[in-house]
Amino acid sequence: MTLLLPLLAFVLASLLVGAVALVFARGDAQTLERRLSEVTGVAVTAADEHPGYERAAATLKRLGRVVPASPAETGKLRQRLIQAGYRSHEALAVFFGVRLGVALVCFVVLASPVLFRPNIPMALGACGVGYVIPGMLLARLAKRRQHRIRLGLPDVLDLLVVSVEAGLGLDQALQRVGDELAFAHPDLSDELRLINLELRAGKGRVEALRNLAERTGVDDIASLVAMLVQTDKFGTSVAQSLRVHSDTVRTKRRQRAEEAAAKTGVKMVFPLVFCIFPAVWVVTIGPAAIKFVQVLLPITQR
Repeated sequence: MTLLLPLLAFVLASLLVGAVALVFARGDAQTLERRLSEVTGVAVTAADEHPGYERAAATLKRLGRVVPASPAETGKLRQRLIQAGYRSHEALAVFFGVRLGVALVCFVVLASPVLFRPNIPMALGACGVGYVIPGMLLARLAKRRQHRIRLGLPDVLDLLVVSVEAGLGLDQALQRVGDELAFAHPDLSDELRLINLELRAGKGRVEALRNLAERTGVDDIASLVAMLVQTDKFGTSVAQSLRVHSDTVRTKRRQRAEEAAAKTGVKMVFPLVFCIFPAVWVVTIGPAAIKFVQVLLPITQR
């Protein structure tokens, strides 16, 4: 048993390092394939078409279809997946499979005598935590993507103003801006390209813009969509409206930066109290305390 534990720890560490390396390798491969397709104009086979990846995805889909879910929860999770950038029809089933798989792994690890002493109550608690963690990670991914979209919105508005004032229509300006910002702001560029695809498919501009606000879930995007819809309805100048809205968005971004700077002092309280102050006390009071003990200890022993 003493030899089995180091061996299992080595195997788990190797699997963890291999998984992290695989994730980064897949990301680099996708970036390289996208750049090659842009240069050559020929679609390159994606790394996700690997048989191993397809088998894992199929297993997660089958596992996710077994999980019962209410329509309300399904709608919320689908909306959150779309906000995180996962628009595939199978994304919901894969997410259910991942959530159930993580919960089962946590339960098996703590309920079996492989690494720890079996503890069923702790295993049930770990199962619940493992069931919740994928949802928390998904919410984190969605918020990070919304933050990237919010940061790229002022650049989009500036390019829209330039394009509209140069004589392009709003639809052509959205397409042009989406192509220009594909490298700097890929998330927002993908959303603008989806608007163009919906317009080509026959949807109205108002519906396509409202779908953009629903897909992203960003308040600045929602206000931009409301402004464009009102501009289209009342026939006012699109360029002037975009310029005013661009100034408003930049003002809000500066106010957010000032708010984050104002919160820094409050956030520094906990590191100061728990990390810095104890060290300062040890350095300042430590020698005096040692000297105090050295002087008083012989007196108390008499």
